[in-house]
Amino acid sequence: MSTTISMRSMSCSTSPRGIAAVIGVGPKLGRSVASKFAHEGYTVAILARDLGKLSALAEEIAGEAKAQVFAIRIDCSDSKSVREAFEVVLSLGFLEVLVFNACEPPVSSPPISFTAVTAQSFERSLSVSAVGAFHCAQHVIPGMVERRRGTIIFTGSSASLIGFAGYCELSCGKFALRGLSQCLAREFQSSGIHVTHVIIDGVIGSPRSSIGEQNTTLDPDALAQTYWHIHTQKKGAWTQEIDLRATGLCRLHDSSSFIH
Repeated sequence: MSTTISMRSMSCSTSPRGIAAVIGVGPKLGRSVASKFAHEGYTVAILARDLGKLSALAEEIAGEAKAQVFAIRIDCSDSKSVREAFEVVLSLGFLEVLVFNACEPPVSSPPISFTAVTAQSFERSLSVSAVGAFHCAQHVIPGMVERRRGTIIFTGSSASLIGFAGYCELSCGKFALRGLSQCLAREFQSSGIHVTHVIIDGVIGSPRSSIGEQNTTLDPDALAQTYWHIHTQKKGAWTQEIDLRATGLCRLHDSSSFIH
């Protein structure tokens, strides 16, 4: 099977608050978002390609939050893998929150000349960042519509707004993701589904960075707090898009500002 599950559990049943699924979990933003929702009482499913690393993160989060955490393998470029992964996620209970962080190529990748970009790598970027998000959303929206509630948060970057030289794969994928988020927000807000696009404008550092780093890097735990705030917003004032940056970054201009 293309999907494998590993569970790290501190209790025998899923939370009555429902499931929070975080797609594209790494040691910084994804881990912090998953940890925040686990600490707030959600059963958390964390999904990425590398199940070994994912299982270790699940164990850490479960131990810290005294929560139930599931590690599930997913390849967002493969619709079969996405389907199998969400069969597992939705078998855990009702899904209350979807956070989509998956991105190809990684935002930390160096620039590459347009003439050196292969059609295969360009198509993979779109298949992960945009088509993968499309498939994930299609698996969760019907249940959210039925319950008339749910939150979907798509993680973008300043490459979602500005095309940078050397980053056509990243920018095109992120542009498409932003368009998807806007379409879903306008179609499903009246059904009680809160869809938000978060623009990460800067480098994500380690949690609780040192004072010297605080002006130039974003604290993933602080970002996770904003994701939680988005989820808990009252319906009368929902955020559809928000950009987040470190205090030392004041504009969305240079190509070094969007790597997160």
